[in-house]
Amino acid sequence: MPRCLTLLLIYLCACMTMSATAGVVVPDQRIVVHRNAGAEAEFPVSVGIPFAPGQLRDIHLLRIVDPQGNEVASAVEPTLRWHDKDNSIRAVRVQFRVRMDGPERSYYFAMGAPRTLETKGWPYAQGLVDGGKDGKLPAALATLTANWLCASLIAGPQIPARADEPYAAYVSAQFAWARKLPRTDPTAWLFDRPSTLFKAYVRTGRYDYLQAAEASYRYYMSGIRRDGLPLSPSCAGGWTYGDKPCDVKYVYVEPILLAVALTGDDSMHDTQTVDHMMTLWENGGWNPRAGPYRAPSDYFTERLAGLGLLETVAAFELTGDQRYRERMNDRIGWLYDHQRKNPDGLGDDGSWRNSWDVHENDTYHAATDLRGASPWMSENIVDGLWHAWLATGDPRIPGMVTGYGRYLERYGWIAPDLLASPHDWRNSCSGPRGQIAWYWSSSHASAKALTAIQESEGWYSDAHTVELGLPVAAAYYFERDPVQSAALKRRFEALSTSYATACAAAGDTLRRFNWNNRGAGVAQWMMRQKPGSGAIEASTLSSRWHGSSP
Repeated sequence: MPRCLTLLLIYLCACMTMSATAGVVVPDQRIVVHRNAGAEAEFPVSVGIPFAPGQLRDIHLLRIVDPQGNEVASAVEPTLRWHDKDNSIRAVRVQFRVRMDGPERSYYFAMGAPRTLETKGWPYAQGLVDGGKDGKLPAALATLTANWLCASLIAGPQIPARADEPYAAYVSAQFAWARKLPRTDPTAWLFDRPSTLFKAYVRTGRYDYLQAAEASYRYYMSGIRRDGLPLSPSCAGGWTYGDKPCDVKYVYVEPILLAVALTGDDSMHDTQTVDHMMTLWENGGWNPRAGPYRAPSDYFTERLAGLGLLETVAAFELTGDQRYRERMNDRIGWLYDHQRKNPDGLGDDGSWRNSWDVHENDTYHAATDLRGASPWMSENIVDGLWHAWLATGDPRIPGMVTGYGRYLERYGWIAPDLLASPHDWRNSCSGPRGQIAWYWSSSHASAKALTAIQESEGWYSDAHTVELGLPVAAAYYFERDPVQSAALKRRFEALSTSYATACAAAGDTLRRFNWNNRGAGVAQWMMRQKPGSGAIEASTLSSRWHGSSP
């Protein structure tokens, strides 16, 4: 396990020792119960509590106490395990009853001493009340501290957002327009809105983020089709909003994992639903079936490849089903071969090079095709690889991430001397140092050809600059070469100008909140590490990897 994560576990173990002392409460183990809906004076509370690997093995050693250290009767049930590590408990659902007159009330969880006051648990749905136009909502939601949530690794390694952190301020400013549940815009759910909100909650502990995440999650999952076959057009496991076709890029398992861990809600899915969702990803929905990239004319988008891997990782983490572990290995292998041995014969430039014509659903013409890659769509691949690396320690992944980081630095960003009237395609909100990546990048196409695409499709594509912090930071985390590391650090510092409040205010495309932030939060943690620290620790993680050798 990486050194920084080991330090987090040492800290958590210290907290565990303290909490075992009778009458002592630990500030980072605070639970704040918020009245969420309804007007009853007494109501049931369900809260999800995630744990780092090895921290909790016996649910009987977990108690709920009031601020004075007095135990409260509770029911505790394990909901997730660290399938990829030591099979210790990854999350539990704790249930207890609360009576309160105000909007919130504090409790704590304590570990180490046996629980002595038990109550009978109940199905999560029994804690729901009428939320009006928002449907059924939990009567109460309970928040944990950002310190605990980040250290639990439920969203991978994270650092709590500082009060003066520009990125956290950017997310908060976007939330002003992204908070309202988007019922009338199906595209607002692309790139996984619930996971984006859950991860914002993890870094901050903010109740309003959790509240929006929970409502979004229940709304999203209510649109997952439960009957039929998991293929197009029947689309069991698909998100069938209105007349939406069977499009797998709207099929997300990650929010199920996060909802179970952070709220204890297991009411919106079952094993068959998850299996249908993952089978649909294998079948491709209305897209071609998932598989390796074998020919220059093959259909490929970085978004489908990245999201497909990310959701497969989430399905394995949720269920421990070895079928998903094997599919994860397959998807990593497809990307590894695509990057290293591209069938177009043009060599390894670090990208997942594919056809511009096919990418845009046009007719493929070998003689005129522009071979390249979408920088911002490729962020989805890096996000999937990062989570797969956390789950498996696959030794192929660090080199894949640094390879793409070098490509992005060399070919992905538009040079400042090209950003001159009338071709400055940037939004002015990020100022004169604002970064913008090519809408379509290439190590082989001419600047003239790329400029033509930018003129046609790429105006203000710097709306995607924020999420590009992830591939830059991930490459920095794994990069051993000091010259490359320095370039990546400079790039990350430069792209942070896109955190400007004026940029955050642009909400004309509701899904921008999702694409900017679903994976970008971890970049703040990555850039706090020493350059190349991921590569130094990769040998430790790879010892846990049991897939085929590259």
